[in-house]
Amino acid sequence: MRTTLLATVVVAVLNVNSVFAASDIELLKQQLGVLKSNYEQRIVALEKRLEQAENKAVQASDKVQVVENKMVQQEKKVASFSTKSNFNPDISLILDGRFASFDNEADDYELPGFALGGEAGLGEEGFSLGHTELVMSATIDNLFFGKATIVLDDHDGEIELELEEAYIQTLGLGHGVTVKAGRFASNLGYLNEQHEHAWDFADAPLIYRGLFGNRLYDDGVQISYVAPTDLFIEVGAEAFRGSRFPAGGEQADVGAWTAYANVGGDIGIEHSWQMGVGHWRADDIEDRTSGGHSHGGGADEIPSFAGDSHINAFDVVYKWAPNGNPKNRNFKFQFEYFEREEDGVVALLNSAPLEETSYDGDQSGWYAQGVYQFKPQWRMGVRYDELDSSNSGSDFDVLGEAGLDNEGHTPKRFSAMLEWVPSEFSRIRLQYNHDESYEDTGDQLFIQYTHSLGSHGAHAF
Repeated sequence: MRTTLLATVVVAVLNVNSVFAASDIELLKQQLGVLKSNYEQRIVALEKRLEQAENKAVQASDKVQVVENKMVQQEKKVASFSTKSNFNPDISLILDGRFASFDNEADDYELPGFALGGEAGLGEEGFSLGHTELVMSATIDNLFFGKATIVLDDHDGEIELELEEAYIQTLGLGHGVTVKAGRFASNLGYLNEQHEHAWDFADAPLIYRGLFGNRLYDDGVQISYVAPTDLFIEVGAEAFRGSRFPAGGEQADVGAWTAYANVGGDIGIEHSWQMGVGHWRADDIEDRTSGGHSHGGGADEIPSFAGDSHINAFDVVYKWAPNGNPKNRNFKFQFEYFEREEDGVVALLNSAPLEETSYDGDQSGWYAQGVYQFKPQWRMGVRYDELDSSNSGSDFDVLGEAGLDNEGHTPKRFSAMLEWVPSEFSRIRLQYNHDESYEDTGDQLFIQYTHSLGSHGAHAF
């Protein structure tokens, strides 16, 4: 009986365990099914996200390809333009016109102590064509750049055409070295290398007028070197034919030469400066003629100089612009000093008999000017000039006829200007001079317009 009861209990327990085991297995199966379903959904979602990412990557690649294609096309256009510019030079026309009014006769102008040459003088009175320039320039190839400047000037009511510049300049020498050859303006001084339309005043400083006849340029070669330093350092030398004023006479060899050095830099972001020194000399000058000034002598008596001439130059330029941006406001101060020593003979050509004298010349002069742009389109400036000379010779009468007697006078001049600059291509200027450069003190008034047509390169510092 007990055995039967025990067996019955065991069988019952086993049946219960079997029921519970079957229930657990079914539950596990259900849970596994849910997990499988969830993982399948996640895998599908991941596959969709991966597909979307791949599609976006393809689209991005397509966009990159489009950009690259555009860049290639642009590079082709630039290359095409560069190639075309080699054969089609940049052409610009600088229109310059003016109205001038003088208290004294322009034909009577002189600078006591200086024999004037070149284009020295007051210019035309009334309405006239000023210094109009036709400029052509281009990159010839990867090694050379070329430029030519043709000037149209109005003299005595007649238009004169002159080739002012025609030179080539190296591009690919490297190591900071540049060579220029042809006809060009000397790098002596600061203002000389600039074209007249880039000047801050309508006329040249008195010392430029007295020494160079406004500007010094000649046929020759120039070599310059810019050092690879944070501070701007430039040195150079020029060799000229020496057949143009202030040298003169026909030269088959080097008739004049120049050496110069410039140094400059920045002070913070608002201030910059440059300082330069230079030396020009011409030995064995023959028959340098000038206009001179006649004091009762014959009208055909033309002063002529033969001998040696040496010029020393010094210049300083300072610029200021708030926050380093000169667009709205800026200021520039400019100073130059020159001195010339000459030793030789002065003669009055066409005099009968020939009149001449030994000559020892000592001439100097300076100017200082400041120009302030007080609004984006308005500038104003002031300038002061002063000269000095101490010339001697064996015959003071001949020196006087040649304009080399200073007559006890110290040439000086004060100038003020106001200009409207609506754009970088246009300028209208009003300028007043109180001129004491010769004994007949007088006032001078200029109204000048300058307009640039076509492509024109940037100006130097």
